[in-house]
Amino acid sequence: MHRPTLITPPDVLPVSLAEAKLHLRVDHDDDDTLIEGLIRAATDHLDGWTGILGRCLVEQEWRQDFDTFEPSLPLALGPATSIVKVEAGGQAVDQAIYTLQTDAAGMSRVTFTEQLQGPVSVTYKAGYPVEDGKAQIPAALRVAILLLVGHWYQTREAATAKSVAELPYAVSALIAPYRRTGV
Repeated sequence: MHRPTLITPPDVLPVSLAEAKLHLRVDHDDDDTLIEGLIRAATDHLDGWTGILGRCLVEQEWRQDFDTFEPSLPLALGPATSIVKVEAGGQAVDQAIYTLQTDAAGMSRVTFTEQLQGPVSVTYKAGYPVEDGKAQIPAALRVAILLLVGHWYQTREAATAKSVAELPYAVSALIAPYRRTGV
């Protein structure tokens, strides 16, 4: 299994500028660019392949490539919501021969009813849905992002190496149930 490739990034951030400003008690527009940057940094810290959660926050499209076929192929990122397409040996695979399965831990796999030849590529959507322009992420993850934004907004300069490397305890506690520990 190769590193997944982002095909289509999310349309919205998991937390809006208005939500962050309300959390920060900021009622002016002077720091909007800074606050948006902090939201993006907090999102990048948590989201996607390089994020510490190992999952997608807002619905986005990824491609997972495999060198060889297996009857059940793990998807690196979740929560997987749908399979866009599967290709084997460079040819499209009929969707009637595969299904998306997600276990209780949120780990998703594509399972096949027929043997395929060659390398396999799975393009899929993962992340929480967007409704009415707002990401429907769990409340704990929303609060964790707001706490990170607040922490970084109040502490704009690097402190000690130890304090920069560690997440605030409340953030760690809020994200703990959502961290993926392996594929």
